[in-house]
Formats: sequence, structure tokens, C-alpha cells
Amino acid sequence: MCRMTEVSSLTGRLLVATPALADPNFDRAVVLLLDHDDEGSLGVVLNRPTPVGVADILQPWAAHTGEPGVVFQGGPVSLDSALGVAVIPGDEGPLGWRRVHGAIGLVDLEAPPELLGAALGSLRIFAGYAGWGPGQLEAELEEGAWYVVESEPGDVSSPRPEGLWRAVLRRQRSELAMFATYPDDPSLN
Repeated sequence: MCRMTEVSSLTGRLLVATPALADPNFDRAVVLLLDHDDEGSLGVVLNRPTPVGVADILQPWAAHTGEPGVVFQGGPVSLDSALGVAVIPGDEGPLGWRRVHGAIGLVDLEAPPELLGAALGSLRIFAGYAGWGPGQLEAELEEGAWYVVESEPGDVSSPRPEGLWRAVLRRQRSELAMFATYPDDPSLN
């Protein structure tokens, strides 16, 4: 049995849905993995803005979110829970923020916004998350459902989240870049 601790963690990397991925929850999704170990994986979909404003559900945090100032659907699991993902440059983050990878970390949304506000480079609020049990994500990777690529801090706060799938693929220095031009509906070609 291969244990995840023997395999490099994918925490902080992006899962980019392949055009062949049939699950409508992840059609053209870009998922930031916040945790990946032998107990499973957890991430948030970065390119699913909702029409719900952050001020409508977490008013104290609204002033700290970037454009668009809406809640994002982080995935199909626990849609009634909220996760805050923020980019904080520098070596040390403030109390109420936990580094995930590089400058990207999780915000404790129970903490007073005043504790973190000045340090936040950008903040996104996600309703729900994407989750995989032990070995589930690895099986999907073997099936070719996801491309795994490096994340950049700007991915979390992209001002054009609807274009993130193509933008992430386009910046790859491999054959993956050509998939950025893959048509939304190949049957129309």
C-alpha cells in the first residue's frame, strides 16, 4: 500500500479540470489544494463566483475582499460553511491566518477583521469546498481527470475568475498550453 507521506504533497498546487472531466461540479474548474495528505485532499474552486455579495453574509469581511466582492462556490461539499483564503506577502502572517503554501493561507473568519485587515494582500470567501477521501484524488489523477500545475498568488484573487481556466493553461510551458484554446463545446467544431 502506497502511503501519501511517501509521495510529495500537492498542497498549494492547482488542479485544472481536463476537458474530458464529466462531473458538472468541476467543468473547467481550477481548484487550489489547501490540504493533501494520506487522509485525503481538500481544496476550493477558484473560478466559480456566485451572485451573493460578501457583505450579504459576512459584512465585517466585505471591506477586505477584492473584486469581484462576491462569495465563490468553493465546491460541492458543505455549502453552508465559509472558508477565507488570503494572500499575505512576507515571512510572518498575523494572528488568525495560517500559511498553506507560499504567501497563500487560510483566514480564521471567527477572528476580528481588524486583526488581519492591514496585512491582507487579497481575500476571497468560499462557500463550501471540494473534498476527496484517501486515494480518491490519486485515482482521478490516474484517470486523467485533472492537470496538476503550480499555483501563483494572483490565482486566488484573479479579477477575472471566469477566465482563470484558460489563463492558467495558457501560462504553462508545455503542451498543456494548447488546451487553453479547447472549445467549450467541441461538437460545434
